[in-house]
Amino acid sequence: MSRLMLLLCLLLLGSQQVRADERIFYQPLNVDASLSQAQWRQVWQDSAKQGATTVIVQWTAYGDSAFGEANGWLANSLREAQAQGLKLVLGLSMDPAYYQRIDPLDSAGLASYWQAQLGQSLAQQQKLRKDWKLPVSGWYLPLELDDAHFMAADRREHLQRQLQDFASQLDAPLHISAFSAGKLAPQVNANWLGELARSGIQVWWQDGAGTGRLPPLVRNSYASALPCSVGIVREAFRQVSAEGQPFRAEPATPDTTSSGCHPTAVFALRYRPWGRVILDNQHKNKVGDVHSH
Repeated sequence: MSRLMLLLCLLLLGSQQVRADERIFYQPLNVDASLSQAQWRQVWQDSAKQGATTVIVQWTAYGDSAFGEANGWLANSLREAQAQGLKLVLGLSMDPAYYQRIDPLDSAGLASYWQAQLGQSLAQQQKLRKDWKLPVSGWYLPLELDDAHFMAADRREHLQRQLQDFASQLDAPLHISAFSAGKLAPQVNANWLGELARSGIQVWWQDGAGTGRLPPLVRNSYASALPCSVGIVREAFRQVSAEGQPFRAEPATPDTTSSGCHPTAVFALRYRPWGRVILDNQHKNKVGDVHSH
C-alpha cells in the first residue's frame, strides 16, 4: 500500500472514531460521587477533544437513588461538562426492576405500568427544570424498548400514543433507545422504530455488539434495515458475565464500520480510554456494572 493510501485510510478511521463518539452515554452510579471536580473536568475536556459534542445522561433517578440535587455531584459534574462546550440530554427516571415487572404483564397491564412510569419521569423532568436550571438539548427516557415485549402490533401502537403524549409535554426533544432480541423480522422492527422517529422522537438502536446475544450477521441485518432517522448506539464493552449472573463487562473498541447515514452514539463513557478513571474508581470500590437489559 502506498504511503498516500495509508494516510487516507488513517484519516478515514480517525474521522469515523470522532463521529462515533460525537454523542456519548454516561450512566451515573452512586460510587461516581467520589470523583473530584478536577477529575470530572479532565474527563469532559478529554471527551470534547475526542470529538464529543453531546452527553446523554442515562438517568437522574434510579429507583431510590436520586441524583437530582441541584448542588449535588452529578449536577456539578454536568455543569463542568457544559463549561467544556458539551450539550446535555438528561435522562429521567428508571425503575431498576423494569424488565422483571414487564415480563408477566398483559397488554392492558403493560400500558398501565408505562403510564405510571411516564408520570414519574415527567415529575422528574419538572424537578430538574426547576432546580438544576441547566440548558438541556433533549430528555432521555431510560425505559428501553425491545421486540420481545413489543412483539404484538397493538402493544407497539399503544406505546407510540403514550410516548407522543409524553413528548408533547416536554420542552426539548424526547430520546429513547431500543434493542433487538430477534423476535421481530428486521424490516418490521425497522418500520416500528421508524414510525416512532417520524413522530418526532429521537430513537437510538443499540448495536448489540457488547452483549453478543445475536450473531453478527443477524445484528447487521437489523442495522441495515433501519431508516436513516434512527440513530445507532455503538457498544464500547464486551460482556464477560454469564447469563443470569450480575452483569460485568470490560472495555472494548466500538464498531465504527457501518454507520452509514445514521446519527451515532457510544455506550458508555466509563468504558472509553479517557473515562477509565470512572471505571477504575468503580472497581476500586467493588461496585458492579449496571446494564439495563
